[in-house]
Amino acid sequence: MQTATLKISGMTCGGCVRSVTSVLNALDGVVKADVSLEKNCAVVDYDAAKLNVDQLKHAVEEAGYEVAG
Repeated sequence: MQTATLKISGMTCGGCVRSVTSVLNALDGVVKADVSLEKNCAVVDYDAAKLNVDQLKHAVEEAGYEVAG
């Protein structure tokens, strides 16, 4: 199990948080995604055998948000 913290910009409301959470949780290999509007980040627990950080970032970017780093 790996944990990644993604800095996300572009989230403005609870709907954005739900959207990012849903996108991340839909990925095969994500165990849990905690998204914070206040901290502008997502902490994601995932199976490194199924996913990598670039795939997590890509999913968030495809949903319309920016990931720093």
